[in-house]
Amino acid sequence: MRLEEYRCGRPDFFASPWHHGEIALQTRLGVEARMDEVGRRVVRDHLIDQHRDFYPLLPMMVLGAVDREGDVWATLRSGRPGFLHARDSRRLCVELEREFADPAETGMDHGSPLALLGIDLGTRRRNRLNGTLQRHAGGFDVLVDQSFGNCPKYIQLRQVRFVRDPARLSSVPPRESSWLDDAARALVEQADTFFVATYVDVSGARQVDVSHRGGRSGFVHIGEDGWLTIPDYTGNRFFNTLGNIMLNPYAGLAFFDFSTGDLLQLTGEAELLFDHPCVKPLEGAERYWRFRPRRVVWRADALPIRYDFAEWSPFALATGTW
Repeated sequence: MRLEEYRCGRPDFFASPWHHGEIALQTRLGVEARMDEVGRRVVRDHLIDQHRDFYPLLPMMVLGAVDREGDVWATLRSGRPGFLHARDSRRLCVELEREFADPAETGMDHGSPLALLGIDLGTRRRNRLNGTLQRHAGGFDVLVDQSFGNCPKYIQLRQVRFVRDPARLSSVPPRESSWLDDAARALVEQADTFFVATYVDVSGARQVDVSHRGGRSGFVHIGEDGWLTIPDYTGNRFFNTLGNIMLNPYAGLAFFDFSTGDLLQLTGEAELLFDHPCVKPLEGAERYWRFRPRRVVWRADALPIRYDFAEWSPFALATGTW
């Protein structure tokens, strides 16, 4: 999303947080007027008190960053609760050292645009923000451009536990390739959760977004051609991810193995599918999109946390399977 200069004959249109990719999809559904009103009300340029209180509770966050080659990566980082805290309503502090085994790290230099998702899998609460990264000793701040809450749909309940000191990074070097090996395919095919990062350049500024996706195990389909087909279920009609893809096909996906701490990170190209995919349609899916990985990074034991499954989202259970 971006505060883009649309006029359309309305002097108050400058306040709209949606860019024309998001607006095009909202218009396709006939909800653009409603979403214009919603966006002005819920998308803020600061952290409200509720969100400022939320971030210090979290042991994990999701980030979206664009590397120096223009590829976008989704990644997960973890720390003891309190490693995230708001210095004030416009600045979120992240107390973590740099982690150069992470391919997203080269997109996290001082002054870089960044997306952040705070998500508590134990309560299904989540908050998204994007802004500008400012490095400091011991971590970085995110200067808030936009901040907004998300509904709890499709989030499976899980309880977190630490298995090592978060300051101790994985000793296993990352494994990079251009395809999904057997281990990567197995993780994707059984996943009930993943995270996706996208970005757009509008009005001379770069806007990065990172989002959660959830469904029944196996809701991501890997085709014989190597493309991943992903359903888009009923949501908030913001169309942050799909609106970005409509304007810029670059996307980054992250699949986390909750039982081992392994992290699979993919970057490549995505496209929207407005008709049913070549495979069977899924119950609950309103549309689909596809993703083709170009770079694949497997990081064993990447995070110091594990999650124990607790409960399915009722919304996920109401969807179909491939």
